[in-house]
Amino acid sequence: MDYPRIHSIKKTDKETLKKWLHLMTLGRAIDDRAPNYLKQAIGWSYHAPYAGHDGIQLALGQVFDRSTDHLFPYYRDMLTAISAGLSATEIILNGISKATDKASGGRHMSNHFAKPEWNIHNVSSCTGNHTQIAAGTARAIKKYKADGVVFTSQGESSVSEGYVYEAINGASNEQLPIVFVFQDNGYGISVPKKNQTANRKVANNFLGFKNLRVIHCNGKDVFDSMNAMIEARRHAEEEQQPVIVQANCVRMHSHSNSDRHELYRDDYEINYVKEYDPLGKFNRMLLRYKRMSEEEISEIKGKVKLEVKKAHKEALGAPDPDPATIYDYVLPEPYAALKYPEGIHDDSSEPKKFIVALNETLKAEFRLNPDTFLWGQDMANKDKGGIFNVSKGMQQEFGEERVFNAPIAEDYIMGTANGMTRFNDKIRVVVEGAEFADYFWPAMEQFVEATHDYWRSNGAFVPNVTIRLASGGYIGGGLYHSQNIEGTLATFPGVRIVYPSFADDAAGLLRTSIRSKGLTVFMEPKALYNAPKAAASIPDDFEVPFGKARIRREGDGLSIITYGNTTHMCLEVASKLEKENGQSIEVLDLRSLAPLDEESILQTVKKTNRALVVHEDKVFAGFGGEIASLINEKAFEYLDAPVRRVGSEFTPVGFNRILEEAILPSTDKIMKAVKDLINY
Repeated sequence: MDYPRIHSIKKTDKETLKKWLHLMTLGRAIDDRAPNYLKQAIGWSYHAPYAGHDGIQLALGQVFDRSTDHLFPYYRDMLTAISAGLSATEIILNGISKATDKASGGRHMSNHFAKPEWNIHNVSSCTGNHTQIAAGTARAIKKYKADGVVFTSQGESSVSEGYVYEAINGASNEQLPIVFVFQDNGYGISVPKKNQTANRKVANNFLGFKNLRVIHCNGKDVFDSMNAMIEARRHAEEEQQPVIVQANCVRMHSHSNSDRHELYRDDYEINYVKEYDPLGKFNRMLLRYKRMSEEEISEIKGKVKLEVKKAHKEALGAPDPDPATIYDYVLPEPYAALKYPEGIHDDSSEPKKFIVALNETLKAEFRLNPDTFLWGQDMANKDKGGIFNVSKGMQQEFGEERVFNAPIAEDYIMGTANGMTRFNDKIRVVVEGAEFADYFWPAMEQFVEATHDYWRSNGAFVPNVTIRLASGGYIGGGLYHSQNIEGTLATFPGVRIVYPSFADDAAGLLRTSIRSKGLTVFMEPKALYNAPKAAASIPDDFEVPFGKARIRREGDGLSIITYGNTTHMCLEVASKLEKENGQSIEVLDLRSLAPLDEESILQTVKKTNRALVVHEDKVFAGFGGEIASLINEKAFEYLDAPVRRVGSEFTPVGFNRILEEAILPSTDKIMKAVKDLINY
């Protein structure tokens, strides 16, 4: 193998051997005991036994340095967690989902081990998806020139996921100090490796990658695994390059307690893998080479037995999660936008276009906070700044370390944003999640991950990320350049969604988004970027609080509740009706969808007794359904007519302008709905 032999049965000192045997014996004792908790209805309803992975997991935990490194273990990494320092009590608290569980306080699935204060990260159940987040943390280590490396661990079958490829491709391209550990036991639940990849060793799929080192080791052997991991860490830190460690393991038991491996493995194979038990082999080597006696080994086993018994008792006595806490840590408190508490100003300076408002606000916030970063596709190439030039001049002023291009890999853009903010709570990341909102779907896997990170980790990790998305139609863009996706994104708790209609609100909401902790989706109606009707005067320090709607036109005959592109159509309709017959229409611009200004919606409905909800997205399953439901639930007695909605037809948006006009809302469609509702 291509690494120095620092450790062997003969070279390793006796105290170290004793420590390793203790950790391995402790881990296996809990691993074997875990299914009993489920049988006794105590908990641990998900347990993925690690037996057969002992060598690589011991090594991973021992090489990890909690003072400088970051560790992203996967659900089978029990011994990794124990080797890294978690106590038996902490492991059992996680298994039986107690409130004092360090990983999540019982919020996340059992067997997902973490300890935030030691940089052992809480990760998802989506197999391998934490590789993207880990790459983001490694990017932060590199950019801040910090000591340490990132370790991310997974099974070999998860490497079939596209986002794992994105993470490794990005890490090799950026030359990040990260070690990807593949624990290869030959199975993805019941699917054998031959159905996953053509290469017998999955790490060899990446041999053509530049700047990437691949190390193979025997994951069943303590010494081979230790030597491989020491070399991997050294290379990643000293050479500032990623490393893959492929560890050949065996899975001695079923995939998990809900799996029955005898349904797809024959008796010969099951007996064969048991013969390769790494713990048994380690014990035999200690005796064969006279490094420890049977009495010394028995003494360690006895200590472990008492340790597990004590931990069991402590864990059973720990409190259960309090159901009253379910709303804690959904979203952190936002930046307190106190300068303009209603998000309204009386500035009368020269109006600025929507795109100028965004550009100037980005630059102002980057000058204010040197820990702010921006990336996406086409973001920083000579004089270009994004597909619409919103970020024009950003890289020239703030440099390549803070403003840079990302691969055409939306999941990687999103996942690394999450990971980078985990390194330092001061960091704020702004990403173009996709060049058009329509292309954001590949990033949904990491978007969903980010929405529940804060809640799932019991408040330990929060992605401080603003996702900019150019949204909507009216540009003749057709499919993939005209869709609205806010209705889908709003179904996820743990994210703020804003959708400004005017330049001043765009500036104020972007400023609040960047300064706030937590995840914010910033929808930009691209048809308004350069539209004179969206221009507005903007104070230099303008802020708009989340969840504050704005009355754009006062009236008492009917309320139109809207946002985005259709705000301007609604204002046009209201103005025209007033001129034609003196009808008084109130237009409420929501600006913020999540959180939603329920108070302003109910106030306008109670004032006019009629409500029309207008948005660009489809009526069917669009966000307007939530607004209509709110009005029916909380203001029904004030209504003199049914709540009506205007939006797109239930079809994709066509490319031909004739088709686009037939599908999207228009002033004519809104006018007809208003007249029908007034005459009801």
